[in-house]
This record gives sequence, structure tokens and C-alpha cells, in this order.
Amino acid sequence: MKKKRVFLSGIAGLLALAFILLAFNKQPQDNAFEIAKNIQIFTTLYKEVNHYYVDELNPTKTMRTSINAMMKSLDPYTVFISEDEIEDYRTRTTGEYGGIGATIGVKNGKLIVIMPHENTPAKRAGLKIGDEILQINEVKVSAKNYNDLGKLLKGQPGTEVELIIKPYGATKTTKVKIKRERIKISHLPYYDVFEGDIGYVQLAEFTEGAAHSIQKAVEELKSKGAKSIILDLRDNPGGLLHESINLVNLFLPKDVEVVSTKGKISEWNKTYKTYKSPLDMHIPLVVLINGSSASASEIVAGVIQDYDRGVLVGQKSFGKGLVQSTRLLAYNCQVKITVAKYYTPSGRCIQAIDYSHKDKDGKASKIPDSLRRAFKTRGGRTVYDGAGLEPDVVLEKEELSPIAQNLISKNLLFEYANEYVLKKPKPNVKSAKEFSLSDADYQNFVAWVKNKDYAYTTELEKNFENLIETAKKEKVYDNLQNDFNLLKSKIAKNKEADLITFKNEIRELLETEICTRYFYEKGQIEAQFDDDKELAEAIKILKDPKRYQEILKKK
Repeated sequence: MKKKRVFLSGIAGLLALAFILLAFNKQPQDNAFEIAKNIQIFTTLYKEVNHYYVDELNPTKTMRTSINAMMKSLDPYTVFISEDEIEDYRTRTTGEYGGIGATIGVKNGKLIVIMPHENTPAKRAGLKIGDEILQINEVKVSAKNYNDLGKLLKGQPGTEVELIIKPYGATKTTKVKIKRERIKISHLPYYDVFEGDIGYVQLAEFTEGAAHSIQKAVEELKSKGAKSIILDLRDNPGGLLHESINLVNLFLPKDVEVVSTKGKISEWNKTYKTYKSPLDMHIPLVVLINGSSASASEIVAGVIQDYDRGVLVGQKSFGKGLVQSTRLLAYNCQVKITVAKYYTPSGRCIQAIDYSHKDKDGKASKIPDSLRRAFKTRGGRTVYDGAGLEPDVVLEKEELSPIAQNLISKNLLFEYANEYVLKKPKPNVKSAKEFSLSDADYQNFVAWVKNKDYAYTTELEKNFENLIETAKKEKVYDNLQNDFNLLKSKIAKNKEADLITFKNEIRELLETEICTRYFYEKGQIEAQFDDDKELAEAIKILKDPKRYQEILKKK
């Protein structure tokens, strides 16, 4: 044990020396001393804790805790990536991995197949939504070891993995052998022509090759008669900076500024321009965004807005104006560091949260409206920095009713969709666009769900309980008790009727779940189109050229 402690202390000393040398080589003299001093304090602290602490320490776990705390003190995007996390990180940036091609999740404490993706080994092997996974090779799996699932399912293409599953509705288990393949996550979950001449393209994320995929999709849509384009960036978290530049270049002329970055060190002070001829400079364009459109999505939408090249529709975007760079570390580890802020051509940075100033609890705050600055688009429209992108046409976000949220969170819509598909063969329709539940189907669901636990508390009930507490504090409850009881009874009756009151909303959600079973990812997307307010507004704008131009000229 003594040798082990001496060895660890020696490593700590060597690390301290290395960091001190690096600090003096790369930092200004005043910073270098502070860095060296604090690293030496840390290494001597670790030496003493490791030597004297009553229980044996796990060096990796202890150091990881320290590293994570340091990263957390900066911003959510500066993160340490250990050697065993590299593959997952590579998947997020390239969209590729070796595996079976299925999304697995936890439902009611069980590991369930959420989606076997099209043209993958999982789909060809017969895995279906709702199947429960019990074992992978020799390892029994459950919700408890969910985090290990990726490591067990992923592997070199050509290798085999054996699953023991319990198909939904079955009483016996089944053994399935699946040969892993190189899985490529699609950038484009969906694209098609609407209303005869409006092209629609949905981009999921900015992984490698995303812009090229958009180009091919737009070319195909134009060949099918599309005279305008809707680019759907809703819920797109961003990704690679150069892919956002390449995408913008499809609609803007060569050699115009797309984005600039400014950092602490000069190598990150860059201006990026379009570098090739565009695909189409004049085709009318609407970009859909919402509160989950971030980073590269915001670069694309912001540039389109700054050049008055298209109309933004939806809700205010997330507000991530920070640029990250990945740096190599020892022992095959990496660190992703926020190295700069980005600025759209008008000069605005849309970063919404100021991580450089935090309160005593370590919480960063949003940039106040009083500090936001106005900028001008090329055509003279006023736009602002500091809080994400404000769409040109703002539509209020529609929140789900409490009962709908409850049915989703308790997996009751998911369960009923499995039951429905188990009993009914695939409907005689070509796509999810044509599928709908009848009133009789919905009544069957109402009868089914009433035997399930779907208890929930509405905002009205919460406020009612607060009112009662206030009445008791002010000693007027006894005088009002009869009125309270009557009101409570009426609230309960209204709640019982929620399945009917919110019938249209719940039925839409059910149809989406069921279409996912019949038509998989494409069906999941198509089933939502008939209730998509932002999409409907985009189509309306593109069908009215005069309004489209008025929006772009509005000062």
C-alpha cells in the first residue's frame, strides 16, 4: 500500500511540474504564477487526501469528480471526454457508428425498443417497437444498467450480437442474432413536395455531410416542381460549424460573409465566407425555428434573416452563440472547449446566457433586455442580439394539456398504440398522412385508459389547494367550507371530462404513436403534419408572394 501511495504521489508531482512548465510557456506571466500555484496546491491536496483518508480512494473516480466540477463552473458546452466516451462523441459529430440500428429506451422500468430504424439490421431481424430486451450476449440487462447498453450493442461492423427479447404481447422470450453494420444516422428524416409546388426539408442535425444532403434534397424537390422551399430547423441542436456555412452557401452568392468568430486568442478571430456558386439565390425560402433550434441552426437562420434571404417562422431560438473546439489530451482523452463567440453578418451575437457572470449559487443569468443591442439587416430591418433569434413571424408555442402530458409521461399512449397494432393489421392506406382514428376507435381508447392509473394534478387544482390554505390562515375557511366543497366537486367533474374536452389533441398524439408502428420514422413525422401550425403558416406565406415580400421589407 505504501508503494502505491508513493507512486501516486510521484505522478501527482510530475503532473504538477508538467502543468507548471506549460503554464509558463503559454500564459502571460501574471496568470502563469497563479496557475502554477493552484496546480501545486491541488496535487499536494490530493497526495494528503489519498494518503490519510480513512477509506481507499478510486483515483479515476476522484479525479473525474474534480474535472467535472471544473468544467461545470465554466459553461455546459465545455466538457471532458474520457477514452471510453470517444466513440459516442464521434457518433454525435459524424452520425456514424457500428451497431444494429435501433433506439432503445426505458419504459415502465423495462428496456424497450423505441424505434428499429429503416434499412438496418434491427429492422431486418424483426425487432418491433415495444419489444423488451432482456439480455445482450451473456449480459442480463435492465433499466439499472441502461447506461451500459450502448457499449453492449455497438461494435465492429460484421461482428454478431445475440439478444434475448420478449416481443410485445408474447409470453415467451425469443433469441435473435444480429450482425452489426456501419449505421449512418440520416441528416434528413423527411423531405417532400407539399401543395404541388412547395418543397419541405427537415434537417435533424449538422453532422458531417448535412449540407450536401440538403443540396441533393432541394435539387430533387425542384425536379418534382417545387418553386419554393421550407427548411425545418425546429429541434435541431446544431453541430458542425462548416456544415452551417455550406448550407447557407446553397442560397447565398459566392464570397459573402456568413459568420465571424472572436475568441481570447487570435487564432479564433476568423471570418467565414461563402466560397462557391449557390444552388439557388432566388427561390423563396421559409425557415422554421423554435426554442430548441440552437448553435449551427441559429447561424443558418440568422444569416438568412440578416441578408433578408428568407422568412423565419416559429418561436424564439435557443440562443447559443458559442463556438467549441476539441483538443487532444493524454491517454486518448479529449476536451471540448468553448473558444469563441460567433457573430452573424449584421454584427450580432445571439448568445442568451452570460456564463462569465454567475450569482453566489453559481447560476448564470440571461442577458437582460436593457443590454441587448439593435442591428440592421441588409434591407434595413431591425434585429437584436443577446437572446436568440426572434422570428419574422412569431407563433405562440402550443402547450399540451395536463392530461395529455400525463398520458405521455405514464407511457399510456405508447402502450395503447402497441395494443392497437397487435389487434389490427396494417391499414389500407399508403402513408401516415391518410391514417386517422375513428370516433369509435377513440371511445375504445377512453374505455381502455379508464382502467389505468392516469391520476394527475391540474394547475387549477394546485391553485384551489393554495386558496384553501390561504382561507385557513386567514380563519375564514369554516364560513366558506360549503362553497369550497361545491367548487371542488365541479373541478373533479371537469377533470373527469378531460378525455372528451381534449379529444382532438389526444387523438392526434395517438395517431402519431400508431403511425410510428405502421410506418416507422417517416410515419411519425407525417402524422403530425395536419396539426402543425408553423408548417401551415409557412405554406400560407409562400402561397402569398406579396405578403412574403412585405415581411422581408418591414422596418
